[in-house]
Amino acid sequence: MIAPMKKYTFLILASRYEHFLEQLREAGVVHVTLKAEGIADNETLQAAIERKQELEHIIKQGAPDQLLKEKQSVLDKIAATQQEANRMAVWGNFDKKQLDAIAQAGYTLYYYTCSSNKFMEEWGVRVADLGGKTYFVALQPIDSEDVTVETLNEKSSDALLKDVEALNGLLTAADTRILAWGQAHLAETQQELDEVNRQIDWTQVTLSTDSVAEGSLKLLEGFCPVEKTADLDQRLTTLDCYYEAEDPQPEDKTPIQLKNNWFTRLFECLTGMYGWPNYGEFDPTPILGPFFLLFFALCIGDAGYGLLLILCGYLIHKGKMKIEMFEGLGPIIMALGVGSTVVGYLMGGFFGIDLFTAEWFPAAGKAIMLKSLGDANGQIAGYDVMMVLALIIGIVHICLAMVVKCLCYTKRFGFKQTISAWGWLVLILGSLITLVLMMTNLLSAEATNITLIVIGAISALGIFIFNTPGRNPLINIGAGLWDTYGMATGIMGDVLSYLRLYALGLAGGMLGAAFNQLGEMVLGETPNVGTWIGFIAIVTFGHVLNLLMACLGAFVHPLRLTFVEYFKNAGYEGSGKLYQPFKK
Repeated sequence: MIAPMKKYTFLILASRYEHFLEQLREAGVVHVTLKAEGIADNETLQAAIERKQELEHIIKQGAPDQLLKEKQSVLDKIAATQQEANRMAVWGNFDKKQLDAIAQAGYTLYYYTCSSNKFMEEWGVRVADLGGKTYFVALQPIDSEDVTVETLNEKSSDALLKDVEALNGLLTAADTRILAWGQAHLAETQQELDEVNRQIDWTQVTLSTDSVAEGSLKLLEGFCPVEKTADLDQRLTTLDCYYEAEDPQPEDKTPIQLKNNWFTRLFECLTGMYGWPNYGEFDPTPILGPFFLLFFALCIGDAGYGLLLILCGYLIHKGKMKIEMFEGLGPIIMALGVGSTVVGYLMGGFFGIDLFTAEWFPAAGKAIMLKSLGDANGQIAGYDVMMVLALIIGIVHICLAMVVKCLCYTKRFGFKQTISAWGWLVLILGSLITLVLMMTNLLSAEATNITLIVIGAISALGIFIFNTPGRNPLINIGAGLWDTYGMATGIMGDVLSYLRLYALGLAGGMLGAAFNQLGEMVLGETPNVGTWIGFIAIVTFGHVLNLLMACLGAFVHPLRLTFVEYFKNAGYEGSGKLYQPFKK
C-alpha cells in the first residue's frame, strides 16, 4: 500500500533560512519538492554530481582508474605473451644465437605451414605435425598456394613462458598496490562521498527555494508521511517559520512511500523495474507478488528444482554463495523456491520424473495433484489440465486488473470519467460469472438468458452512450465502437499469452525427463562404477542446465505477463517518485 502524505508549505525569514534548513535536515522526514529550473545549469551542483560519480566508481572498483589501468596493462601483456608462447611451442626450443650463426654463414631459413596431406618432402625439413597441419623449414622460398609463410618470434616458447612468469610477478605487485590503496584510502573516499552527497542535497534544496517579498522571505514546499507529521509539527513550533499542512492535490508531484508486509516487500524490486506508482494510484505490489510467485512456479514446474532454489537462496542470504547479480536477493529466491516446490509437486514433477504416472508413488500423494482433476489421461474436455489451468489463471488475472482499474480510476477521476471502464467490467466479469453459474446448474437457462440481456444492456449504455458524459452521443458511439475493436482484438490475445505458463512448464519437464533417459541409457542393465559415474555426470549436468534455462524463462515471461497484460488492463502508469527525505 501507499502511505498517506501531507503537503507542507514553509515560509521563513531569509536571515533564518540556513538555520531552518539545518533543523529540517536534522528532522529527516520532509521530501523537498525539487525544481528543474536552475539545477541543470548550476556549475557548482554539476561539479559535485560529477565528483559523486567519480567517487562511486572508485569505491565500486576498489581503486582509482590509474592503478586499475596498470593492472589491466599487465594482464594484457600476460595474455599476449602466453598466446605467443603457445604459437611458438610447435617450433621447439631454439637458440637465437644459433639462428644468427646460420644467417651469418649465408643461409636464409624460411618457415612455412601447409595441410599435412599436401606436404612434399623436397620442400624442406619437417618440424612438427599438429592439427592436420605440417610445420617445416626450407632453405629456398617456396612458390605454392598450398603453403603459408610463418614468422618466428625471436624467443622460443620456453623463453616466452619465463617472461609470463616475470609478468605474473608484476601482476602480484599491482594487486598489492590496489589492496594497499584500498586499506589506506577507501574509508576516507567513502567519507568524501557522504560529504558530497550532503552538499548535493543542500544545493538542490536551496535552488528549489523561492524568494518572495523582495527576497526577505523564503518559500519551500515538501511532503511528509502522515505518521511522522506529529514529530515534525512539534519541531516546527520551536522554529521561526510559518507553515501550512494540507492534503496533496492531484496536480502535486507527491512522492510515494510503500508500506507492505514482509512477503510483499520481497517483490517491490519488480515494481521498481517497471516504475513506481503515482500517489493517486494503487500499489500493484500486493497483487504482483503472489501472481509472479505463481507464474514463476508454474514455469519451473518441478518440486526438485524448487528445493534447489531454496538451498541457493539460503546460501546467498547467509553469504555462503557470493554472486554479485543476486546480492540481497536471497529471501526472494527462497520464496520463489518454496512456491516452485509446492506448485511443482501439485504438477507432479520432481527432477524430470512424472510422479503422477509413476507406479511406485503412493495413490494418496497423487490424489492432491492437479492432474487428478481430469480424466485418466489428465485432461479436461480433451485438453491438458495444466493448459486449462493456465487459461483460467489468465482470465482471473486480467479480470482482477480490470477491477483494479475501475476502482483506482474512480477514486482518482470520479465515476463519470470511468463509466466506460465499468461497462466493460460489467460485460466481461458479469458474463463469466453468469456462465459459470449456468454450467454448475445454479442458474437455469431462462434465468441465464435474462441475466445476459440485462448485463449486455447495462454495459452497452456505459460503453457506447455514457462513456464520456457531456459529449455528443454520436461521438460517444464512435469512440465506443473503436474501443470495442481494441478490446475484441486485444483481450483474447492477452488471455492466450498465459499459455506460455503451460508451455514453459511442459518444456522443462520434458527436457528433464530426456536427461534422465540419457542417464539411464548410459547406466545400462548391468551398471558398474564407470556407468554410474557417467549416469551421475549426465544427470547432474543436464538438470543444472535445465534449471538455469527454466529460471531464465520463469523470470522473463511472468514479468512480461505482469508488465504487459496486467498493467495494460489495470491502467497502471508507473511514473511516480519514491519518498526521499532531506536528511543527514
